[in-house]
Amino acid sequence: MFDTVLVANRGEIAVRVIRTLRRLGIRSVAVFSDADARARHVAEADTAVHIGPTPAVGSYLSVERLLEAAARTGAQAVHPGYGFLAENARFARACAEAGLVFIGPPADAIELMGDKIRAKETVRAAGVPVVPGSDGSGLTDGQLIAAAREIGTPVLLKPSAGGGGKGMRLVHDPALLAEEIAAARREARGSFGDDTLLVERWIEGPRHVEIQVLADGHGQVIHLGERECSLQRRHQKVIEEAPSVLLDEATRAAMGEAAVQAARSCGYVGAGTVEFIVPGADPGAYCFMEMNTRLQVEHPVTELITGLDLVEWQVRIAGGEPLPFGQAEVVLDGHAVEARICAETARVTAAPDGSRVDFLPSAGRVLALREPQGEGVRTDSGLAVDTEVGTAYDPMLAKVIAHGPDRATALRRLRAALAETTVLGVDTNTGFLRRLLAHPAVAAGELDTGLIGREAATLVDAGVPDEVYGAAALLRQAALAPPEDGWRDPFSVPSGWRLGAEPAWTRHPLRVPGHEPVTVAVRDGEVRIGDAEPVAAALHTDGDRVILHWAGVTHLFRHAGDWLGRDGDAWQVADHDPVEAALHGGSAAAHAGTLTAPMPGTVTVVKVAPGDEVSAGQSLLVVEAMKMEHVIAAPHDGTVTELDVTPGSTVAMDQVLAVVLPTASAEEERS
Repeated sequence: MFDTVLVANRGEIAVRVIRTLRRLGIRSVAVFSDADARARHVAEADTAVHIGPTPAVGSYLSVERLLEAAARTGAQAVHPGYGFLAENARFARACAEAGLVFIGPPADAIELMGDKIRAKETVRAAGVPVVPGSDGSGLTDGQLIAAAREIGTPVLLKPSAGGGGKGMRLVHDPALLAEEIAAARREARGSFGDDTLLVERWIEGPRHVEIQVLADGHGQVIHLGERECSLQRRHQKVIEEAPSVLLDEATRAAMGEAAVQAARSCGYVGAGTVEFIVPGADPGAYCFMEMNTRLQVEHPVTELITGLDLVEWQVRIAGGEPLPFGQAEVVLDGHAVEARICAETARVTAAPDGSRVDFLPSAGRVLALREPQGEGVRTDSGLAVDTEVGTAYDPMLAKVIAHGPDRATALRRLRAALAETTVLGVDTNTGFLRRLLAHPAVAAGELDTGLIGREAATLVDAGVPDEVYGAAALLRQAALAPPEDGWRDPFSVPSGWRLGAEPAWTRHPLRVPGHEPVTVAVRDGEVRIGDAEPVAAALHTDGDRVILHWAGVTHLFRHAGDWLGRDGDAWQVADHDPVEAALHGGSAAAHAGTLTAPMPGTVTVVKVAPGDEVSAGQSLLVVEAMKMEHVIAAPHDGTVTELDVTPGSTVAMDQVLAVVLPTASAEEERS
């Protein structure tokens, strides 16, 4: 066993690894950037070292600074977590050269499996079926387009150097291949420093099933069953579970053996994951997609059904211990499901082919936090009150995992746990995940990777519930009242009472971001939202708890600042100043063509200039945040009259980027 291990990661990943190191009696060393000086993983480690500025390239991705931190703290080994340098062969070799044990696979295995093109060739030679696609590495844009046309759309563009859905593009229209290839290369270059792409055939009705493998340094390789990861959006996993309801015992055994052969083919050592694409209608026709040479985000579901701590076995294997059990001793017990809590805002927007849901990165400071506990519930989190959530890193904040004797119990426990989860100060996807888990197809296990894309609009609360506005207005009304201790002037109580007349209404203009402002009127015992009929309402507070009696129904909220949370959902209900909004809104025509940043981030691409004529839906700019790109498109035919950013500009949420004057208005202005 090692005495000291440096954890070369951040957030919930580092907290998770530190937890096991502490249980094993191993001293942990955390590293942190400027942005993470007060982060939870820093507080929970035995010691911590500052390694650089907020941008990851100068801190978490700096091999030199990580090695220096290890040397300063006497670390004997480095655990890379998952993400950043976890699949970086150069880092693994640099650790070895510095006399450090890299708690992961050999550098050669990382290098081989990190190149998806070589990986497919290697496992194919070992008898593992692979997805049909392009051949060869370093293909030009023209060669990629030719390969895609030969395969036939739809096709999937994939970065060869990395995973996690970064840079992946599903292309249905051959005419868009050039544009999508350029975007995929940008994302791949930004995420992995390598823009090499490959093309694969798109499997219709696909399910994403992966096998967890464990290999020691003495020649033993086993698998720990599968995980179903088909609930995805933008090719990134959202919900994972183990085992999969799709597989029978024979298919499970066959896929497990294929995964073991894939691991053997590259000389793998440690914990890793072999990912397969599986046609839902024919599970036996599974094909190898890639191998992740690291611990996966979703590893807790495997831990809960096997009773094994995968981080512990990573450490033990890296220390030279053989596995004391074989394949026959691996027993799967019950069912586990995991939900990824991410900092993001879901927005429903109109699109030519119907409503579309955009999941945009969010940022802010955690004002209040409540994480679930209870039988069968586990939370892996990097959050704490006052945590600053920015856009420099991945948006995942925490994971909530539930285990039960069967799938129905696990799902029920997870839904209840998400309802208990409260994060105020930052938008998260918690409420969305809870509704997704209640979807009939999910409950029935009828999953595929396109389910969220088809159903997302039905899982997002398009409007703000009236009781949310009511609670916010009553909280403001209560704040107007004088303290209750001692004598109170009855005329200072904000009840609306007037001598010889009906009580007056006190009006509170309010707004939730992404929604139109409303005016909520309050008087003694009643609330009226807009022009609606008054509703009988009363409110009581108990610390951060808000108990609202609304039209005969009692609602329980959590409250901090302008934020209210309930059942996993949260709303920022801010005061609205109609005068200021009118001053900054401009004319109706100008407002309709004003394009603002949908999220805080960095402008990476600008495709137009002032004076350019554009068409509705045309891509004008690209904003990147948390390793995700968001295309800003023209809302209508018109002329670009203002352009306030350049490539590299850092922008805030709702900052004006450009103005597109509608064609009719532009013609009137010219005449």
